[in-house]
Amino acid sequence: MAMGPILGPGRRGRRTPMSEINVTPMVDVMLVLLIIFMVTAPLLVTGVQVDLPQSKAAALDQDQRPVAISMDARGQVFVDDVPVPEGGLSVRLADIARGASEPGGPRIFLRADRSLDYGRVMIVMGEINRAGLRRVAMVSTGADERR
Repeated sequence: MAMGPILGPGRRGRRTPMSEINVTPMVDVMLVLLIIFMVTAPLLVTGVQVDLPQSKAAALDQDQRPVAISMDARGQVFVDDVPVPEGGLSVRLADIARGASEPGGPRIFLRADRSLDYGRVMIVMGEINRAGLRRVAMVSTGADERR
């Protein structure tokens, strides 16, 4: 707190606390911030104006359907509801990876029966990884969907 002199008879030089708040430094900081935001805000909004040409080409398919790989209670593997023979999974996954238009391959939804051995599921996940498919999601039921 700042101290100010009390000018009274016989009491020269005695200091007392000042009760005013000095707001000048706060106003200075606020004005500097206001100027900074006024200068930078238009730079964030504007971009390069480009007049794009028209094309008769169809739009890219952004909503590709994911590949569903399912494993039933017996360990049988299905790719999009089509049964896959015991040794044919790696060939089928390689075909899927070759036909992919995006890096990492299409989205893969892996569904496995809860009674399956963990090792069996990991073998299938290893085959998916070996084929170069990187966008894999494990599907489960919600807590309210269980029987």
